[in-house]
Amino acid sequence: MQDEIHYRILKLVAANPELTQRDLAEALGVSLGKANYCLRALIEKGHVKVNNFRRKDNKLAYAYLLTPAGIADKVHVTRRFLQRKLAEYDALEAEIEALRREIGPGDEPVARQPQ
Repeated sequence: MQDEIHYRILKLVAANPELTQRDLAEALGVSLGKANYCLRALIEKGHVKVNNFRRKDNKLAYAYLLTPAGIADKVHVTRRFLQRKLAEYDALEAEIEALRREIGPGDEPVARQPQ
């Protein structure tokens, strides 16, 4: 499983245990099948457990909870994800600096676009 999806699933489940698989897929920007596959992998590893409960509309629903192993895994995956993002950031900074040198000191610097 990709670290980014792994990280994001653990983060979403920790923040909102009553999230449906459809909501999870939408939040991740993946298909429902991929969300189900990834979630099942985490359940099989023992990082997420599933509890059944009744919703207000009397329909059966599920709550996804991080297990102690899941919490430890979340820390590990978060650390790897952060290291990768920092490396991407450093590479992007170097590329921006190279582009600025290419433009030259006499040209106007390009302003950042508001986010």
